[in-house]
Amino acid sequence: MQKILVVDDAEVNREILRVMLEDDYNVVMAADGEEALFMLKKQREEFSAVLLDLHMPKRDGFAVISDLKAQGWLQKIPVLIISSEHAIEVENRCLEMGVSDFIHKPFETSIVKNRVKNAMQLFTYKNQLEQKVEEQEETLEKQHQIIEMQAEKLRETEPFNRLMMEYRATIMEVETRLKVLNEEFSQVYNRNPFESIKSRLKSPTSIYAKLAYKGYPVTVESIREHLTDVAGLRVICSFPDDIYRLADFLIKQDDFILLRKKDYISSPKPNGYRSLHLILSVPIFLSDEKKYMKAEVQFRTIAMDFWASVEHKLKYKKDVEDTEEIERQLRICADSIEALDYQMQDIRNKIDRSVIAKHIN
Repeated sequence: MQKILVVDDAEVNREILRVMLEDDYNVVMAADGEEALFMLKKQREEFSAVLLDLHMPKRDGFAVISDLKAQGWLQKIPVLIISSEHAIEVENRCLEMGVSDFIHKPFETSIVKNRVKNAMQLFTYKNQLEQKVEEQEETLEKQHQIIEMQAEKLRETEPFNRLMMEYRATIMEVETRLKVLNEEFSQVYNRNPFESIKSRLKSPTSIYAKLAYKGYPVTVESIREHLTDVAGLRVICSFPDDIYRLADFLIKQDDFILLRKKDYISSPKPNGYRSLHLILSVPIFLSDEKKYMKAEVQFRTIAMDFWASVEHKLKYKKDVEDTEEIERQLRICADSIEALDYQMQDIRNKIDRSVIAKHIN
């Protein structure tokens, strides 16, 4: 039978609770807070719940709760307050300290039994869930260690390093084409179509993890065939129409091949994410051959890039509280950013038309 500790300085209250609960539990009693803490320190693992009076000599219920909280025991064992106190501020204080429930005097057998049972079941489920989470975290950590070991082996092979060199060359090729377009655009339209280019080469750890997740073998051939984002570039533009114009110019390069296009600007993701993604097959020119490599190019406005960096922190940070509310606010911000981007684009167009009109006149 599960063991319950009943703590009350009134013997009659202890006896009433013992009679109510003894058919279902092994009831142990303490006459004050000091005695209760002594018993808990010796046998805490044996108790499944504590029924605690608030007003007692030597050490009252609040002091006992504070001690249990300091020891971290309130996370492991449910504490139910047994009291004739009905003041809302007292109940709030106890709940804020971490107690599980209240059982008010005079005692009603069915209420006492149900509240004790519910509190104990809730803690059992909670502890089981925490144990599962810990086990999952241990499993993930082991998987991460395995991935790191395998990625390190991958990093040491000559074919893999040559492949990474080819992907770096792919990034340089795309950057060069974009910079040439930027120069031409600046000459023709007297402004630049993009503010900056950011590039990254996928790490061996990320490559190994993605292939393993998708169920593909971890080989150089598999990386070439199945991954499209090893070479990645992000182009930051001032206005939405610059995104589409620049993307069209890039696609029209006669030796670039468009493999896939994902327009998250016209069709945003549910979380509010907006960006234009191009998967391209890009030629690189080596000493003895011309070879086509895959690259992912993303186009965003300045404001949406800032939004994406904040959203990324929420996605990958642990122990973030109230994530649903943050996600809701991010969606609202994404919609506001889109409206602002197009409003600024309209203002720019008005300025351009005004300048052209003055030149004509």
